Amino acid sequence: MASDLEKKAKEAFVDDDFELAVDLYSQALELDPTNALLYADRAQAYIKLDSFTEAVSDATKAIQLDPSMSKAYFRKGTACMKLEEYQTAKAALEAGAALVPDDNRFTKLIKECDERIAEEAMEIPQTTTRPVTVAVRTTTISSTPSDSSLNANSSDPQAVSNSTVQSVAVPSKPRFRHDYYNSTTEVVLTIFAKGIPKENVSVDFGEQILSVVVDVPGEEPYHYQPRLFGKIAPEKCRFTVLSTKIEIRLFKAEAITWASLEFSNKKALPQKVNTPASTSQRPTYPSSKSKVDWDKLEAQVKKEEKEEKLDGDAGLNKFFRDIYQDADEDTRRAMSKSFVESNGTVLSTNWKDVGAKTVEGTPPDGMELRKWEI
Repeated sequence: MASDLEKKAKEAFVDDDFELAVDLYSQALELDPTNALLYADRAQAYIKLDSFTEAVSDATKAIQLDPSMSKAYFRKGTACMKLEEYQTAKAALEAGAALVPDDNRFTKLIKECDERIAEEAMEIPQTTTRPVTVAVRTTTISSTPSDSSLNANSSDPQAVSNSTVQSVAVPSKPRFRHDYYNSTTEVVLTIFAKGIPKENVSVDFGEQILSVVVDVPGEEPYHYQPRLFGKIAPEKCRFTVLSTKIEIRLFKAEAITWASLEFSNKKALPQKVNTPASTSQRPTYPSSKSKVDWDKLEAQVKKEEKEEKLDGDAGLNKFFRDIYQDADEDTRRAMSKSFVESNGTVLSTNWKDVGAKTVEGTPPDGMELRKWEI
């Protein structure tokens, strides 16, 4: 039962076995997919594993299922702060603080968000070392305010501890293929998922994170949660669920060309896009070349056409067409005159032979030539 799995997950969390806790919570959610508390608790386990985008997704789902759960807002805010998504974190924390106005932990983190936002606006160099999310590493879990008392009527044994953990975050194998392209103001991401009902698709936009969850009953949920190459304007972003795909339009916060969809410490520096307002710009695909030698391409096509080998009537017609194309003026005149006067039964290339007389038609053996009067 889901309750038994939940109990075991809480015990694993207390024992600092966060990977097992995530696995047990996931099994419990398969049995009880509308349990907001399970999502909120799994979000906390993901935070311990430094899987912050997954934590944001789970906390968001918990909020959707139970908007009155204050600790879901707290965990979303905490995960967003780890991702340096301070605007999104602040919004979540303020919503949670409105539910428990006497809880100083929200106030403390909101104040920190304000400081970080101000630093970003003024471009003040940071003096503190911040964690960086990677797929596999050894991490020291920093002290986080315990949120065990956020719900007065429920016990939460997941007290946060200061411990060093060896953790490996193994990304799930993607079930759907995706692709994207750039324009001056937006990035269009397409996830090729056929026949997915709109109500089973959840998309959450952050300042530089994207969370896509496709949760179809009876199937393993699909999660795609990249940290994006650049910042976006969440309030302008939107998505559409079609019969063959999910189309997500990310509105750029800054007019730069993205070298990739996802953030990387080794990425090339983005280039400013200076495009006149009256000039439209075609989308730039990642695989596009900046220059195409059209003369070379045309020559290649002509060469292939010339070397093309055809059979039957098509081959014969090509043979005569090539002769006519390369012939001199007298040969062309002879071919045209003989073909027309013989009603298509004679084709001569000798102008001296056909130029001074009318070319009579010569039908193939077994056939009779008839002239039709109009």
